[in-house]
Amino acid sequence: MSFPHPPQTPGVSPTCYRHPDRPTLVGCTRCGRPTCPECMRSASVGHQCVDCVQAGVQNVQAPTFSTAQSAGKPWVTYTLIAINVAVFVLQMTSPELRDSFALRPRDVAGGDLYRLVTSAFAHDGVAHLLFNMWALYVLGPPLEQWLGRWRFIALYALSALGGSVAVYLLSIPYTNTIGASGAIYGLFGASFVMAKRLNLDMRMFIILIVVNLGMTFTIPGISWQGHIGGLITGALVAAAFVYAPRGSRNAVQVGVTIGALALFAVLIAWRTTTVVDQFGPMLTHG
Repeated sequence: MSFPHPPQTPGVSPTCYRHPDRPTLVGCTRCGRPTCPECMRSASVGHQCVDCVQAGVQNVQAPTFSTAQSAGKPWVTYTLIAINVAVFVLQMTSPELRDSFALRPRDVAGGDLYRLVTSAFAHDGVAHLLFNMWALYVLGPPLEQWLGRWRFIALYALSALGGSVAVYLLSIPYTNTIGASGAIYGLFGASFVMAKRLNLDMRMFIILIVVNLGMTFTIPGISWQGHIGGLITGALVAAAFVYAPRGSRNAVQVGVTIGALALFAVLIAWRTTTVVDQFGPMLTHG
């Protein structure tokens, strides 16, 4: 496809097609339009302008990262939102449910391993729920499309568990932690990795992560352990998924998923041993 070049003044250097005030002597290798460094992206052959890169991503992104991309609506994202909302409604009708779902390290060490999972679906108030569900609604659909439904489920689950494991490892035994933030921060990390892989403008993702991390460490009562654990887990899992060699992609992705679960199991067992050794008989519920 060819694009008309903007008119240029004879004897004057061409200017960027998006920034007419910026002279440039290079052009897009795909459409030929003059392009300044800010609007230029590296391609397999030469450099391309932003519009050509975005057009190329729309045409080739599905077969590039997954052999089974999801089609239609992002049902996994919508289902996760529905589950979180349903759990919150149950919390409102049964106040003791919130406490029984919370991640309290002393209770996990005492045998309540389920709290590592249930805590990722309970929330401390409407504002907490709305913030996390808005982030899931924004970040979930593109990741679900890029990765495919099953890989997206694995990413979300591992990010949520990674956040819970970090809380279990780094929090004092008597703290209570709830919320989907670990999984949401995993989606932040995964979105950053995907943007880099697709050669998209990463500034928005960088700003998003920096702002949220700033809130994490400045607002009292926020579990920085869960946020950091989810962010690191999501970024690493997404990197393994999208950079896996084409010839062994499925095997690598399954191996990474199983390996992450195995690592979490080892860390949980180690932390449980240390908490039991430290508190022993005091690990009672209530």
